[in-house]
Amino acid sequence: MAEPKIRLDPADRIRPSSRKGASRRRTGRRRSSVRAGKLGILLLLWVGIVGCGLLGYFALTLPDTSELTRAERRPSVTILAADGSLLTTFGDLFGQPLSLKEMSPYLPKAVVATEDRRFYSHFGVDPIGLGRAVFANIAAGHIVQGGSTITQQLAKNLFLTPERSLSRKIQETMLALWLEHRFTKNQILEIYLNRVYLGAGTYGVDAAAHRYFNKSARQASLYESAAIAGLLKAPTRFNPARDREKAAERTAQVLAKMVEAGFVTSSQAMAALSGGGSFATVPVTRPGARYFSDWVAEQLGDFADTGNRDLTVVTTLDPRMQAQGEAAIAEVLGRDGARMAVSQGALVAMAPDGAVRAMVGGRDYGQSQFNRATQAQRQPGSAFKP
Repeated sequence: MAEPKIRLDPADRIRPSSRKGASRRRTGRRRSSVRAGKLGILLLLWVGIVGCGLLGYFALTLPDTSELTRAERRPSVTILAADGSLLTTFGDLFGQPLSLKEMSPYLPKAVVATEDRRFYSHFGVDPIGLGRAVFANIAAGHIVQGGSTITQQLAKNLFLTPERSLSRKIQETMLALWLEHRFTKNQILEIYLNRVYLGAGTYGVDAAAHRYFNKSARQASLYESAAIAGLLKAPTRFNPARDREKAAERTAQVLAKMVEAGFVTSSQAMAALSGGGSFATVPVTRPGARYFSDWVAEQLGDFADTGNRDLTVVTTLDPRMQAQGEAAIAEVLGRDGARMAVSQGALVAMAPDGAVRAMVGGRDYGQSQFNRATQAQRQPGSAFKP
């Protein structure tokens, strides 16, 4: 009996060459994947090396953090006339350093509400807050929000220059992380509140409370605390001595933020607004007496210890005689200056005991600070009058 013949369809036949080709393709893909993986690992290594190098560089160029314990500042010098009226002030005004427990409880809440609402939940840098600020600024078409945390602001204010650059931002971030590791949240906030600039030459909430409300930060009311916190955004623009209306508007904004943050109730905020606050009248200096004030400041080293402490100097200047002297110089120069080709003049009025009662060093201190009464090398001659 004949054996049956089996026919294979051409499609069923195994082609050795095709099998080898498929194997080669799989091997090639594996090799490409391995090569890509090696390149990726190498790239990551290089990125890591460069990143570590940059971090090392920025770490080496960080300022000395021991500055945190030193309150470097210009001492404040207040110069008064004989009647106690203010002539001028020099230097910076610092208040008494206060702990959070010592200052009004509204002050820390007002600052956190308006500057860094997530202060107690972030690690020194707030990615969420930064993202929110970026979107808000893009939507507005200009800068309306900042992305820096209170910790970053403290790092910048204490250790860094005002320069704006990528390297400064990296250093600011590194210092913020260091501060968060070194201090508690309350300590960071306390240092910030005692060191931050709040306009009109004041540093710290206690100095600001004295300057703007004639009281210590211990007694600051809700409205007054909101007003002080509002200065942080723009100390000059919202300075109540410069524009009380803008200062009041900014205070209302801070109170609204405190309500949003849950720090005060709506009724408390409304009561604060209705009661308002009594901004202190900032003493007005006497521009014409600046020649005299500068001269006094130059002599202080011979009479008092001008180290790192504030001074108040009561002088012999008579405001009435000073005004008369300024008017006399202006009258003479206005009447005879052009005819005699004279544009400046000087005057010193002294008591028999040598006390200076009035001093005019020039026509306009704003235009020229050169004191012709004390610095001009000219023979007075018959200008001396009894």
